[in-house]
Amino acid sequence: MPEYILDWNKYTKAAMDVATEGAVLLENRDNVLPLADGARVALFGRMQTHYYKSGTGSGGMVNVEHVVDIREGLKDSGRVVLDEELMGIYDKWDEENPVDPGIGWGNERWSQEEMPVTEELVKSVSMRNDTAVIVIARTAGEDRDNSYSKGSLSLQDGEEELIRLVTEAFAKTVVLLNTGNIIDMSFVKKYRPQAVMYIWQCGMIGGTAAAKLLTGEENPSGLLTDTIARTFDDYPSTPYFGDQDSVRDQYTEDIFVGYRYFTTFNRAAVMYPFGYGLSYTTFDISGAQFVMKDGKVIVAARVTNLGEVPGKKTVLLFADPPAGALAKPSRVLVGFTKTYEIMPGGTCPIEIEADMKSFASFDDDGRAGCGTGWILEKGIYDLHIGGDSLNSDIVLSFTLDETRNIEAVEPVMAPVEEFERFTVGDDGKLAFEKVPTRTKDYYSERFSLVPPEIPQTGDKGIKLIDVKNGKASMDDFIAQISDEDLCLIIRGEGMSCPKVTTGTAGGFAGVDPVLNAMGVPACCCSDGPSGMRIDSGKKAFSIPNGTCIASTFNLKAVESLFGWFGIEMISNRVDTILGPGMNIHRHPLNGRNFEYFSEDPLLSGKMASAQIKALEQNGVTATIKHFCVNNRETRRRDMDSVVSERALREIYLRGFEIAVREGGARSIMTSYNKINGTYAASHYELNTLLLREQWGYKGITMTDWWAYIVGTPPANMHHELRDHAAMARAQNDLYMVCSSVDPAHLADSDCYDELMAGNITRAELQRNARNILNFAMNTPAMDRLNGDKAVVNGIDCPFHDESVDVDANYFYDIEANPVINVLEQVDTSTGKDMIIGISCETNGVYEMEFTASSELNELAQIPMTLYFTSIPFVVLTWNGTEGRDDTRTAKVIVNSRHVVLRAHLGGPGVRLKTLKFKFVSAVTQEIMDEILRKGEQ
Repeated sequence: MPEYILDWNKYTKAAMDVATEGAVLLENRDNVLPLADGARVALFGRMQTHYYKSGTGSGGMVNVEHVVDIREGLKDSGRVVLDEELMGIYDKWDEENPVDPGIGWGNERWSQEEMPVTEELVKSVSMRNDTAVIVIARTAGEDRDNSYSKGSLSLQDGEEELIRLVTEAFAKTVVLLNTGNIIDMSFVKKYRPQAVMYIWQCGMIGGTAAAKLLTGEENPSGLLTDTIARTFDDYPSTPYFGDQDSVRDQYTEDIFVGYRYFTTFNRAAVMYPFGYGLSYTTFDISGAQFVMKDGKVIVAARVTNLGEVPGKKTVLLFADPPAGALAKPSRVLVGFTKTYEIMPGGTCPIEIEADMKSFASFDDDGRAGCGTGWILEKGIYDLHIGGDSLNSDIVLSFTLDETRNIEAVEPVMAPVEEFERFTVGDDGKLAFEKVPTRTKDYYSERFSLVPPEIPQTGDKGIKLIDVKNGKASMDDFIAQISDEDLCLIIRGEGMSCPKVTTGTAGGFAGVDPVLNAMGVPACCCSDGPSGMRIDSGKKAFSIPNGTCIASTFNLKAVESLFGWFGIEMISNRVDTILGPGMNIHRHPLNGRNFEYFSEDPLLSGKMASAQIKALEQNGVTATIKHFCVNNRETRRRDMDSVVSERALREIYLRGFEIAVREGGARSIMTSYNKINGTYAASHYELNTLLLREQWGYKGITMTDWWAYIVGTPPANMHHELRDHAAMARAQNDLYMVCSSVDPAHLADSDCYDELMAGNITRAELQRNARNILNFAMNTPAMDRLNGDKAVVNGIDCPFHDESVDVDANYFYDIEANPVINVLEQVDTSTGKDMIIGISCETNGVYEMEFTASSELNELAQIPMTLYFTSIPFVVLTWNGTEGRDDTRTAKVIVNSRHVVLRAHLGGPGVRLKTLKFKFVSAVTQEIMDEILRKGEQ
C-alpha cells in the first residue's frame, strides 16, 4: 500500500515559485520597483480586491477556500503602508456597485466597471503617498473568446482615465496586469507609467505572489511567451481569425506565427518581443561555445549577475536557418535554460541542448529534393544566444555542406482545398504561394494496420490483474470480451459519473458493470489545467495558469509544482487530469489562451513534458489537449481549421509530438473542430497514421466532451451523439461522455449496429479496447480496485472547511419525484453545505422546491447560493421563520444524466429539510431566453 505525504506548505511554496518566476516585468524606469521598505502606497483600481485566479470555463472552475487579492497580499507583507482613506473610498463604491459575474458559462464578463476617480481625489492622494499601484484585470475562457473592444483586449474608458490621472499626479506609477493573456499595451506609450508588470492569473495565492514581487522579496524573472505588437492589426492572423459568422479558419499565415512572422517580415511592429522580460538586476553572458554531438547542438556559457540583488536568468537559444527551397523564419527557438538564483557578483555555468530536428523544416511536397519529411538544408545556421526574439547577446554559427532529410515522413493531414499561404519572396519580403493539397486517400487502406482479430472465447475467469501480474496475456483477456462490451468500453460516462469521484468530469474503462466485474477499474478524469475541478464542492488547490507556467521557462520549478499536484490527484482518486492545454497562441483573442502556454511549439512541448513527467512519478498522468488546431472558442464545435501540413507539423502539432516522444504522454484529448474538413474525433490520419504509426504513441485518445464526430446534429443541446463507430475506426478510443454506460444503454450508440452490419470490424474494436485496458491497468484506479489503495497524509491543509465531502453517496432519480430528506444527510443550520446527487433519463427544465425553517426572527436574511456542476445559477434568500417551515423554488436545466447539486448557505441559521423536483418541460429557446433574462442559469 503506497503512502504519500501531501505537505501543503511545500505545495504552496512550489506554486509561489512558479507565480513569482512567471511574472513578466515590462517596464521599470528609474528603478521604481521594488518598492522601498515602509513606502507609502496608494492602491488604485477596483480589482485590487477581486483577483482573477484563472480564466473561465472548465479550465478555471476550481473550488477554493480563499483567493488572496492584491490588497490582502500587500497588507500581509507588512513591508509597505497602504493608503487607508483611499481603500475606504474603493470599499464604499464597491459595496454600492458590486462585481457582475455575468450569467454563467460562456457569458462571463471580461472585466468589471472601473470606479470613476476625479483629478482632485488623485492629486490629494498623491500628496501623501510615494507610489501609485494600479490594478487592471481581465478574464476570458471556454466558449468566451476575447474581443477587440474596450474592456476586453483594450482598456475601458474608465481604466484609461484612471491611468491618465494617476500618471499625471504621481512621479512613480506601477501598473499590474492580472490577466490570463496579453492585452493591448498602447497605454504604455501614451501615459508612460514607470513600471508595468504582467502578474497573470496565479491561482489562490496570486495576491501574495504579487506582493512579494512588488516589495522585492522575490525578483521577477519571467519572459513573454508571446509577441506583443503595437496594434491589433499587426498580428499576422488578425485577417484570418474567425468570427461569429464564420465556421472556417484559414491559416494563411502558415508557419509564420508570432515572432516567426515579426522577425522575418515586420520587426518595426513589435512593442515587446517574445522572450522579453526585465529583472531587478542585470546579467552578462560570456564564454559561449558549442559542440555538435549525437544529433544535438550543445551550447555552453557563463551567466554573471552584475547587479546588487540575487536573481535568475533565462537564456534563450534561437536559430536563424539559411534560405533555400523551403521558406524559413528568421528566428526559431531551438532551446532554453534557466539559471539557479545567482548572488550579486556570482556566476552560473549553463548548458543548452538543442536537437537537430529543432533546426529542421518540414517539407510537405518534396521541393528540397530529399522527399517529404524533416529537412536540414545546406548553408549557414546562426545561433543567437541570450536576449529575445529580436535581440541577441552572442551570435555563433555552423555550416551544413549538404541538404539532408533527417526524418523521412509520408505526408498526411494535408488540406483538401486549395488556398495560399505566406512565404518569403525572392526579395526577402512577404509573398504568397499555393499550399500543397492531399494526394492520397489513406482511410481506404486502414485495414492493413489493424491487428488480427482475436477469437472470442467467452468468460474464462481471467481478470485484468492477471494480465498485469503476468499470469495471462492481454489477448487472452480481450478474447473474453463480448461484442456488446467491446461497444461499451469505447464510451466514457459523465459528467459527475457516480462510479468515480463525485463531481469530476467523467469515468471510463470499467464503468460498464460487466467489464468492472472482470477486474477493469473505472478510471477517473478531472478538469483541468489550473487545478482540479470537483463539482461536489470539494476544495482543491488553484495553481497558476498555463501562460504563467510557461513564462517561467523553468522546467524544474514546473516539475516540482506538478509533483505535488499529482499527490493531490491521488488524494481525490483522480487518475488523469484533463490538461495541460497545448494549443498555440495563434492570436490574442483566443479566450482559452490562459490555459495554453505560448505562441511557440518547442516551449509548449517542453512545459507539457515537465508536467507529465512529474505526474507520472506519482502514478497519475495528464491528458494533453486539444489535439489539434483548436485556436478559438467562438463556434468551436462547428469550426473547420484549414491549414497546411507544414504548419501543422512545425507549429500546431510539434508541441504534442514533443510531449509524446520526450514527455511520455499516454492520454490525449482530441479537439472539437474539423481539421481540413474532417472532425478531429474521427480523423484517421490524425489519430492513427500520425499519432501512432509515425510518433509511436501507445496511450489512449479521447474526444472532448460531447464532441461532434462525423456531422453536426440538428439539436442545440444534443449530447447523445451516436456515431461512435466512425470515432473507433479512426482509433480515437473513447467517446466522452455518455449519460450511461451499461448493457441497457447499448442502443444509445451506433457501434453495435455498425459492427453487425460489417461497417466496423471486431478487430478494430479489440484494438481500441487494448489501448484502453493497457492504460487502465497502470493507474491508481487499478490499485484501488485490487486492494492496494494509496494512503495520502496531509500536512497543514489550507482548506479549513471540511464539511464538503468529495462524494455524493447516493444519486436520486428525480423523474420518480422523490422527496429528498436533506436533514437526514446534513444539518445546514450549522453553515454546512448540502451536496445532493441527482440523475434522470429525461433532460429538460425542472423546478426545485426547498422546504426549510429558521429559529431566527423574520428580519434575518441568509442567502443560499445553488451550484449546478460548480456553476452558481441562482441565489435564494431565506428570512428567519421563528421555527416555522417556509419554501423557496427555482428552475434548473438538467442536461446530463448525472449531476451534483450544491447549496451553500451564506451563514448559519437555516435548516434545510426537504427538496422536491418536478419536470416542467423540454428545453426550448424561449425557456432558455427566459431563464437567462432572470439570471437563474
